[in-house]
Amino acid sequence: MNDETPICSAKDCRTPAVWVLAWNNPKIHPPERRKTWLACDAHREHLSQFLGMRSFLKDVVPLAEWTPPPGSEGPESGAGSGTGSDGAR
Repeated sequence: MNDETPICSAKDCRTPAVWVLAWNNPKIHPPERRKTWLACDAHREHLSQFLGMRSFLKDVVPLAEWTPPPGSEGPESGAGSGTGSDGAR
């Protein structure tokens, strides 16, 4: 792994990412905008559930197949300021 290797967005995870979770918060983002989190195989389901419970999750795509739509951001990767103890950023 090097500095350019996309890593999982789960808090404290340093595993290379293999999934893109495209999402948006309809209260603050226009419908076409997509923000992204990256996920390893181990965290894909957890991060998907986190976003899905909030009705934010729009799509889950293998990283190798991801083509960002216009107006999207990311993909975001790495552990940083997490959103809480659930491990998501």
